[in-house]
Amino acid sequence: MQPIQSPLNYTGGKYKLLKQILPLFPERINTFVDLFCGGASVGVNVECNHVVFNDISTPIIRLLQTFQRLKPTTIFNKIQHIIQTYQLSDSSRFGYETYGCDSYKGLGPYNQKPFLQLRNDFNHASKFDSDYYLMLYVLIVYAFNNQIRFNSSGAFNLPVGKRDFNHKMQAKLKSFVERLKTIDCTFSNRNFIEIPINHLTDNDFIYLDPPYLITCATYNENNAWNEQQEYQLYEFADTLNRLHIRFALSNVLKSKGKENQILQQWLNNRNYTCHHLKFGYANSNYQTKDKQSQTDEVLITNY
Repeated sequence: MQPIQSPLNYTGGKYKLLKQILPLFPERINTFVDLFCGGASVGVNVECNHVVFNDISTPIIRLLQTFQRLKPTTIFNKIQHIIQTYQLSDSSRFGYETYGCDSYKGLGPYNQKPFLQLRNDFNHASKFDSDYYLMLYVLIVYAFNNQIRFNSSGAFNLPVGKRDFNHKMQAKLKSFVERLKTIDCTFSNRNFIEIPINHLTDNDFIYLDPPYLITCATYNENNAWNEQQEYQLYEFADTLNRLHIRFALSNVLKSKGKENQILQQWLNNRNYTCHHLKFGYANSNYQTKDKQSQTDEVLITNY
């Protein structure tokens, strides 16, 4: 079965690696904790009795809750209302020509002004309801590469992108929302070290997909992840192991000539299993001349 794709384009999202990762997960899982869930592309595709989606980003967790709570027709109607209110492009209905644009150059020139108005209104909003979080989703859809980025003050600060709420984006959102409504799930907005684990058993499973220390990404800006947190992460994983709670940790040992020596040393002193994956992100460069600089993506398990 084809995995469900998240409508949120997280840098480092695991959708392209799911067919490698999911077979390495335990066959029987009671509670699955998606500890750094981001766009939730892993949690929505795991077979289990219950999913906990956790992320330190409050806007993302609230947006996922909005998707789960509202009816699909309500979500789509509200999105269309936002698009029409700000007079953003709607190529799925009117094509590119209506906006004086083509599919190659994209819709950025037309959407620039309304996008900035939407972004400004979102960043200055005082009411944080479902409409607010769907404004965030529309911003993501119309932003550069459909990515998510907030500055140190918490303001969304990406520029306008080339695409809009086209048929592909609509299909992704529809499938994702429908999937969310079929699973037993809860949402959590905590730092990973604050997650309660004493109630978990050896029938449960925690997936850790933290920001990668040696890579550059929007989620790793403003010192969002540092060496101290890296050490805390491995201590947390060791605690899970002592409690006989199964875990899997995604990370990279090498990337673009850099090595995560903290991770490598931790692995050298533990008896965990390290699975080397075929690097599968859209921005990977298989044509690089220096083969040693390619990314060594791994999944580390304690079972």
